[in-house]
Amino acid sequence: MNKKKIINDPIYGFISIQHDVLFDCIEQPEFQRLRRIKQLGLAHLVYPGALHTRFQHAIGAMHLMSTAIESLRSKGVEIDQVEEEAVLLAILLHDIGHGPFSHSLEHSILPHVNHEAISLLIMERLVPRLGASMEIAIQIFKGEYKKHFLHQLVSSQLDMDRLDYLRRDSFYTGVSEGTIGLERIIQMLNVKDDELVVDEKGVYSIEKFIMSRRFMYWQVYLHKTSLAADQLLLSILNRARKLFHDGADLFATPSLAYFLKKDRNLADMQNNKEVLEHFIALDDNDIVSAIKVWQGSSDQILARQCTMLMHRKLPKVEILKTPVSEDKLTEIRAAVSKKLDIAIQDSKYFVYAGNMANMTYSSEHEQIQILYKNGVLSDLATATETYGVSGQDSPTIKYFVCYPK
Repeated sequence: MNKKKIINDPIYGFISIQHDVLFDCIEQPEFQRLRRIKQLGLAHLVYPGALHTRFQHAIGAMHLMSTAIESLRSKGVEIDQVEEEAVLLAILLHDIGHGPFSHSLEHSILPHVNHEAISLLIMERLVPRLGASMEIAIQIFKGEYKKHFLHQLVSSQLDMDRLDYLRRDSFYTGVSEGTIGLERIIQMLNVKDDELVVDEKGVYSIEKFIMSRRFMYWQVYLHKTSLAADQLLLSILNRARKLFHDGADLFATPSLAYFLKKDRNLADMQNNKEVLEHFIALDDNDIVSAIKVWQGSSDQILARQCTMLMHRKLPKVEILKTPVSEDKLTEIRAAVSKKLDIAIQDSKYFVYAGNMANMTYSSEHEQIQILYKNGVLSDLATATETYGVSGQDSPTIKYFVCYPK
């Protein structure tokens, strides 16, 4: 069978699948599931074009990785074919552990479990099907492979994941601030002492990348209306979970009911194959179909919540410089309780408070290193002239409170 296929991507044009093992990986049901998971959760309620999927993002990141490998090899960096296949598999599968609506429900289906941990379990599950390259891909993904720069291409402050999602999310939302010089950034990548670095000529492109990411967080990822929709979605699942625990007979697909009836954790998933099987069976469709049906639930709180989301009657959001006071929260809850004719303790399903954080760049955990012509390395925070790109940069934190209009 011819596995050297071409995919037509609206951003990069024709993307070639260069190795048989990559085609085999893409064909796996676990990977095809990513077609049914939106990249930006509920952001399409703000930006109607933001309906792209994790599948598209993974293919795009694979393409950028292939371009990066070619560029590094032209500079004398040794990457053999086995390593090439493995690092392409690692980036292709880096997001395979995402659940429905991506980050919107990151810790809801499986409380306190991040998608990276689930990605690793699914990658281990694929080893018997994909062979030795998959084993090395896992080592690269975990940062345990002998060539550390390969891990940095998959996961760092300047990885192929970030480069693709900024360009892709900018394209589909129409927010031009996310447009970055991908081609130049990749051509400026280099390796020194087994670390991924950027040639001196690329420093301005990196500054643009860092600032674009910051703007995209405020304008897209942390947009207040998207935030309100996410909070409402989380609250819907919390209410459904309580009703299931109380013995209510609610409609849900078997896998969604599996997680709503009983809380599961990472240890459960590691020790019981059934948990992972049910998680892999979940996608956006399970959530949407349940919410559509729950609009007619006999539980008036759940019915009202679901109707609000389906009809886009989203909560009002107030952005604050300081956390909302308990007195203010009590006042809002009392007003909502009266308006909706519900018990004061149930107002928590319609009133949400919290915070959101955005950081431009931090060298605390891992730096972006600039390589000068004389061979000297310097952290981006030292090399840059851009305001706010500092190694000691602390997150900008904003607080919010949401409640029905």
